Amino acid sequence: MKNFSQRVAVITGAASGFGREFARTGAQLGMRLVLADVQKEALAETAAELEAQGAEVITQICDVRKGEQVEALGRTAMTSFGAVHLVFNNAGVGAGGLVWESSQADWEWVLGVNLWGVIHGVRVFTPLMLASAKQDPAYEGHIVNTASMAGLLNPPTMGVYNVSKHAVVSLTESLYHDLSLVEAPIGASVLCPYFVQTGISQSHLHRPDDVQAAAPTVSQQVSQAVLEKAVASGKVSAAEVAQRTFDAIRDQQFYIYSHPAALGNVQRRMEDIVMGRNPGDPYEAAPHVREKLQAGLKGKS
Repeated sequence: MKNFSQRVAVITGAASGFGREFARTGAQLGMRLVLADVQKEALAETAAELEAQGAEVITQICDVRKGEQVEALGRTAMTSFGAVHLVFNNAGVGAGGLVWESSQADWEWVLGVNLWGVIHGVRVFTPLMLASAKQDPAYEGHIVNTASMAGLLNPPTMGVYNVSKHAVVSLTESLYHDLSLVEAPIGASVLCPYFVQTGISQSHLHRPDDVQAAAPTVSQQVSQAVLEKAVASGKVSAAEVAQRTFDAIRDQQFYIYSHPAALGNVQRRMEDIVMGRNPGDPYEAAPHVREKLQAGLKGKS
């Protein structure tokens, strides 16, 4: 996808973090925007900011866990603009702790947003994009699914999150191959950011009533504290990641990374798999993180 001006972009999780920066970048490129989130006030603020700059913006409250709400978002996009060209299945939440301490509600919430949100986005918007392509011989489209470096690694005390993001990587690779098989004019990319200040470490503040958590365990408290510190120390901004993402869309690049230097850990994991070795330490290059986790679990944080 080379041309963005007057094309239609749908962005979930658009009220903050990567989603808001995707919207800002899209607006600068002259795109028409359909923005979705569960945070009503923050979504309205994002829309007002972009409209003040002259962007054409439609907003809709959407809990991506709910297929019917994503379907309604698709109808809104088509009714408002008549086509969809670029989709960011971006909404995401985080949760941690020792994997056996994750409750059913934890699993339902994280998988509901991080995985089912992307599943719904793919199943709803890909057919709409294919239909748009049939109507326009010059059609160009692209789908970006937000995963994480945790979709390529398995850090301890992040089990629920890891599972959700590994599934997003697999889903997106499958989408890429299926689109290629039918020779669709639609590209696909998976975004795998590392620690970036996006607000995901505070996603529990917006957790819905139907998947509320019990009192956090010690490991969940420790994991939360470590995550908050790691995210706060991130040197790459969400705006930089958004720009890299749009560059990747232009270049038809599938894998998008915020921190390419972290890929050494991914390479070691892949070598472990190929060589049949036991899994190596995901924090080999940052032993202080493992030490902090272990100290916290021993009551020495």
